[in-house]
Parts: sequence; structure tokens; C-alpha cells
Amino acid sequence: MEKINVTINGREYAVDKGLTVLEAARAAHIDIPTLCYLKDINQIGACRICLVEVSENQRPYRMVASCVYPVSEGMVIRTNSPAVFSARKTNLELVLSNHEKHCLSCVRSTTCELQKLCNEYGVDENRFGGAVNHYEIDDKSPIIRDNNKCILCRRCVAACSAMQGIGVIGANDRGFDTHIACAFEKPLAETSCVNCGQCIVVCPVGALYERDDTDKVREAIADPEKHVFICAAPSVRAQIGECFGYEPGTDCEGKMVAALKALGFEGVYDMNLTADLTIIEEANELIGRIQNGGKLPMITSCSPGWVKFCEYYYPDMLEHLSTCKSPQQMAGAVIKTYYADKMGIDPKDIVSVSVMPCTAKKFEIGREDQSAAGVPDVDIAITTRELSRMIMRAGISFTNLPDEEFDSPLGEDTGAAVIFGATGGVMEAALRTANDWLTGKDNTDIDFTAVRGTQGLKQATVNINGSDIKVAVASGAAAAKCVMDRMKNGNPDGWAFVEIMGCPGGCVNGGGQPIQPQYVRDTVDLKAVRAKALYDQDASMALRKSHESPVVKALYSEWYDGFGGHKAHHDLHTSYVPRKKYSK
Repeated sequence: MEKINVTINGREYAVDKGLTVLEAARAAHIDIPTLCYLKDINQIGACRICLVEVSENQRPYRMVASCVYPVSEGMVIRTNSPAVFSARKTNLELVLSNHEKHCLSCVRSTTCELQKLCNEYGVDENRFGGAVNHYEIDDKSPIIRDNNKCILCRRCVAACSAMQGIGVIGANDRGFDTHIACAFEKPLAETSCVNCGQCIVVCPVGALYERDDTDKVREAIADPEKHVFICAAPSVRAQIGECFGYEPGTDCEGKMVAALKALGFEGVYDMNLTADLTIIEEANELIGRIQNGGKLPMITSCSPGWVKFCEYYYPDMLEHLSTCKSPQQMAGAVIKTYYADKMGIDPKDIVSVSVMPCTAKKFEIGREDQSAAGVPDVDIAITTRELSRMIMRAGISFTNLPDEEFDSPLGEDTGAAVIFGATGGVMEAALRTANDWLTGKDNTDIDFTAVRGTQGLKQATVNINGSDIKVAVASGAAAAKCVMDRMKNGNPDGWAFVEIMGCPGGCVNGGGQPIQPQYVRDTVDLKAVRAKALYDQDASMALRKSHESPVVKALYSEWYDGFGGHKAHHDLHTSYVPRKKYSK
């Protein structure tokens, strides 16, 4: 890459030609604040918080938006001059002039990027008075939009359109009346929003957040007539520590379990067990399709955002979806059938709670055909963020908790289940089991590294029992669209098995995961760091194949009448419905 010379705050640097001023400054380890900037997908210079002074060819200094202005040979840049500081402060005050400042009760208090900048620049009053817009809160879906707090940065629009390829939100009206909304002012619940929540994790303020269901959980725990059990998804243990000051990717499984028990749940279970069940069922279904001429490629079905995306945008291809329920729904099904029977509890008296990395899970619990015991498999789904708030409100000192283990009999799992939360993890886990079953032996070479990595789309050819099987892994709705379009064109790649997750990078980057400021998201590969915690745990485990789990074996033997049985299909499988993109 050709280099050019620039001067930043009095020091000379050689930087890559073609960079913006913001990128050049970051390469020199100089931070320039931003609000609207979203690396690679939202470089629009709208918020004007990234202003700097530049001088080119010895001309007078002038103010430019650093996120969109390119560097040039000999450019002199000032990022922290009094003029720059004053301009940024004024722009922050202008942003605040039409912003609802209920900061004390805002869900983003202390993690709000606008709040942080106002603190740094000494903005503590509304200098610009006048008219203020007021909007009704859109609260009919799992994702809640409060335009009274929106700062029109358009990061959510970019995430929905450019990152996910869905585009159900955008800027409506013009001038002072500009606001972010859906077409024709429809609520999110009446659009083809898939509830992935990526708009939430990129929002710098409290304009977007998930529906908070923690009060329901507390009320259930307080009800003496109810038995309240909770299952934690694989990726939550590698992310919840971020809410309490741990570095991204820190495995906090033991402290998470201790916190859940301290909250008063009757049973605290590991969803890894039902991730193992999902693998067993998917591997069995895949083998059946391959051997019996079933619909191929088979596509995984554990991501509810992806499933809803397929129902909206590719309703004629639903036969490709595995009929397996997600691990969340299987957990509820197992608790309300097998475990209820074992403990002599009426399923109606059980409240099944899940803690998930995903906002779409709140939609999934209300789907049809998710009631193995005649009642909903799962009653309440909360996100990683909601769990952290429950822990804080209960006065539990997370960092000081001693490690505890999940409860039995639903507490034992395998490494195959652990990696479920990373893109490619479901594929690799299923291949481990399918490889053993098709070869009829206990294979020791089980690391299918070709399907690992955080790329949006990966392809690989794996040899199982002498046959080459072509597979693909996609994460994020935009990558899913690419896969589905290629399948519509006759599947020229010859895929037999496809894994799709609704969020880029998989569950570790889900819409319900801890909020990280945009600077961290721009400079740290959170998807890779978080996934590493799961792969490291998998590598350290004695059991790394789902079908090796003694708990899984016992469950199929005692309750499901063996692998591939009718009862397992009844409890652990579901169906899908074509959806209209816009409904009334």
C-alpha cells in the first residue's frame, strides 16, 4: 500500500493512501469521537462530532468531518484544538436540543455514547431551547423504538439495510420533522422485521432496546405455586462478563450459574444439553435426507431470526429447513415433559425461562407448534443484558461470586454443544456426529476447522465415509440472502448441508448481547474474541460429540425410545409458515 505523510497534532506519520482522516488518526492511536460513524457501513458525516481542523498545501485551517474526509500528502491535522473542542461541544448541544433527557431511568444510562461525550465535553444543560418533537413509543414487538431519544445518526438504518440486507427502517419526512421509522409509519410488528436486534447493539443512545421481561421472571419466582427453571444458552457465559467489567471473551460460566441460583430459580440448567439434542436430531435428519432422497440442502433451524427471514423472503423454500426446534425450545420441551414427569410436576405449574443472546427468541416462544406438553415450551425469554440488570438490581456482587455448577440431571454437556454460539459451530457439531454414525466408528479427527471463522459466507467440502459432502455456513441476513439466491438458481455449488444464523458471527454477536461502544466494535473483532472462548472450552472438554453424552443417551433410552423415535419427533420438531412481508 502506498504511503503518504501527514502531521497530526504536531507529529509526523506515514499512513496508507486512501484513508480518511479518522482512519489515519486511529492508525496513529489517536481517538476522534464519533456518533453516526459505523465502520464500513455508515460513513456519512451526519453528526459532526468527528470534526477536526485540516490544512492542505499550507492553506488556512478549515473544519471537516474526519469520517468522510480523505488524507492527502502533507496534510496537517489538529484533532484537539480549542476550535475543534468548541465546535464539537456546540454540536453536542444541538443534538441534545431535540433529545429526551430522561437519563436516570434510561436503559442505556452509563453505556450511552451521547452521555459519555456530554460528560467529556462538559455539556450539562440545554443551551438551545425551542420546539421539541414528540413521538409515540413503538412497543408492539420484541424490539422497542423510542424516537424521543433518537439522534438521527442512522446507524440502525445502516445495520438493518447494509449489514442485514432487510431495510425495514429508514428516514421519514425531512428537515426538523425527520425521524426514523418504517414505511407508511407502520409499527415494527407489522413489517418483515426479523427481530435480530442488530439495530439495538449499534444504537449509541436509548432509542432502541428489547422488551424487558424481567418483572415477569421476578413475579414467577415469587409465586409459591410455580416451579421456575432457567436454561442458559452457550454464548451467554462468554459474554455476560462484559456487563460487569470483564474483557470481551471471558468465560464466566461459574459466576453466571452462581448468580442465577442467587436470584432464586428452582433449577439452573445448561442449554448445552439441548444443543446436543438439536445436533442429534439434525444429524439424524440429514442422514435420512441423504439416504432417502430428501430435500437438499438441509438448512439448520436454530436461529429464529433466520427462520423468520426465510418465512418472509423465501416462503417457497421452507422445505429445506430442518424441522428441529431450536435448543431454547427443546429445553422447554424437555423440562415440561421428561423432567416434569420425573419430578411429578404438572407442566402447567412450570415456568420455563431462557437467557439468550438473541432478541428474536422473544418472538420464537410465541410461535405455533412449540408446545410439546400442550403448553408453551418456553414461557419467558430474556437477553444477556436483561439478566445482567436482574443481577445488579438484586444487589448480587457478580465479580465476587464463587463459581458454581449447573444443576443435574440437565447439567452435563459436550464440547459440540458449547461451540453452538459461534458461526460454523452448529455445522461442526453436526458433522462430528454424522461422521461417527456414517462411518460406524469413533473418529478422533473431529475438528472441522474449514467451517470456522467469522466471514459472512464460508464453503467447504468434507469427506465422510469416502464421500465428499459440500457444506456452507452463513451468518447475518445479508449472507443468508446470498445463499438462498444461489439455491434458487439450482444450487450450483452442490451443497448438501447449510448452516445459517441470523446475526453476523452467530449468537456471540446476537442482538441481546452486552452493548459495546462503537469505538470498541470498530477496533476489536468482537465476533472472533467471543467465539474463541467457546472454542477454547470445547477443546478442554472430555466429551466433544453430542451423541457421546451419557445424559443424552439416557434421555433417548428412557424417554424417546432411541434415536429417531416418534416421541422425539413429536417433542423436538416443529413446522413453519409462509409470511407476507407486510401484514395488517
